[in-house]
Amino acid sequence: MTFHNDNARTGQSLNETVLTPNNVHTPTFGKVAFFIVDGKVDAQPLYLSNVNVPDQGAHSVLYVATEHATVYAFDASNGQELWHVSLLGAGESTSDSRDCDEAVNPEIGITATPVIDRGQGPNGAIYVVAMSRDTSGNYFQRLHALDATSGAELFGGPKNITASYPGAGDNSSGGSVVFDPKQYKDRAALLLLNGVVYTTWASHCDLRPYTGWIIGFDASTLNQTGVLNITPNGNEGGIWMSGGGPAADSQGNIYLLDGNGTFDTTLDANGFPSLGDFGNGFLKLSTQSGALAVADYFETVDQGENDTDQDLGSGGTVVLPDLTDASGKVWHLAVGAGKDANLYLVNRDAMGKFNPVADAVFQEISQLFPGPVFSTPAYFNGTVYYGAIGDQIKAFTLNNAHFPSAPTSHTTTVFFYPGATPSISANGTNDAILWAVENGYSATLHAYDATDLSRELYNSNQAPFVQDQVGPGNKFITPTIANGRVYVGTTYGVAVFGLR
Repeated sequence: MTFHNDNARTGQSLNETVLTPNNVHTPTFGKVAFFIVDGKVDAQPLYLSNVNVPDQGAHSVLYVATEHATVYAFDASNGQELWHVSLLGAGESTSDSRDCDEAVNPEIGITATPVIDRGQGPNGAIYVVAMSRDTSGNYFQRLHALDATSGAELFGGPKNITASYPGAGDNSSGGSVVFDPKQYKDRAALLLLNGVVYTTWASHCDLRPYTGWIIGFDASTLNQTGVLNITPNGNEGGIWMSGGGPAADSQGNIYLLDGNGTFDTTLDANGFPSLGDFGNGFLKLSTQSGALAVADYFETVDQGENDTDQDLGSGGTVVLPDLTDASGKVWHLAVGAGKDANLYLVNRDAMGKFNPVADAVFQEISQLFPGPVFSTPAYFNGTVYYGAIGDQIKAFTLNNAHFPSAPTSHTTTVFFYPGATPSISANGTNDAILWAVENGYSATLHAYDATDLSRELYNSNQAPFVQDQVGPGNKFITPTIANGRVYVGTTYGVAVFGLR
């Protein structure tokens, strides 16, 4: 019901009893359907079982959001379209790319993965952010809450997203920085935490003026609950994470990787930037009493990264389960990596802050990857799986709460730009499969034995099944696995794989 299956962003689905390493292979497994939609599918498809759709009975439902600002509900088994709704206002169109080749093209509608709360409203609610523009050239970012059974708007929505925050940074006026909807895109996945929907904002095409925003909304009213700007007296610091979502722990703290932007190297008595600018940081946000604040952070010693576009925020983060070291001490850790190709393992209880002499972080492995990381890792059964650019997907089995310097196993396939965000399906700790999409003119779905990545079980370009091919891929695709099916977003719809 959320990006990468849970708020820790592990990417693991542990209730898969149909697909196993013994039956995921040619010819018994392959593409069994294709759900056609009206635009690119950049968001991860989401899944609910046993949804009672009005006048159509109970269905397992796949929800698909498109860059044409449409949300579809399909029967997850047979592809029957149950409903679809456009999130464009009257007389509006989706946002154009505004002459930016690096932006989402050719239109921007719904980019971030939505989130579902099955307990909200009469039938459950899907929270979605959509971008649009009107005929006068005004741009809008809106938060929608849709009924899971019909697509009807809930809680008086949608709500236009507006915000201001004290500061003198980019696009400031009268002592506050102001959120300008045309300058931003909601790239990172939505987070639902303790009844609040959190949105995080990257810039449009990395062009100033922009700053780093986190904005929370009450899930039952859509009223704004909190605003935080993490570069309020500087510039840049957008939250990208290549479509990954901010992660959260069981104490209600949020973790994210910020993009390159202003960082104040002058620190206050508590070791925090004196002007509140946290560009290029690994951040921990507290949400106590609904207020958003930076509770802790880690910043790399190399502030030159902010000037050379080597930002940490190109990758996503995973909150790891409690880990025990050789002495029996329990650690609370999170992992992240970005464009500098280093791996950072942070102690969530004391992240390290900024040290101008040397990084004060729980563990750092320099140049662990041959290229930048534009993806979110997966975690399963003591192992973390990374897919960097120009690299094989690599498995790192944790030992005494630390990463090894060499992978436990790796794929033979090299995943070029933008690497891969893997997902894991398993039946508890058994029958684990790693799934990943290789981008390209014709994208490829790969399946590997998660206990030994050198063993490829299946890929969608294997002959003789040409009909298995996915079609043109998108940059950041995260496969969804549920009830014996694998769902892959593409340029034209969702490719569905399962047992033939």
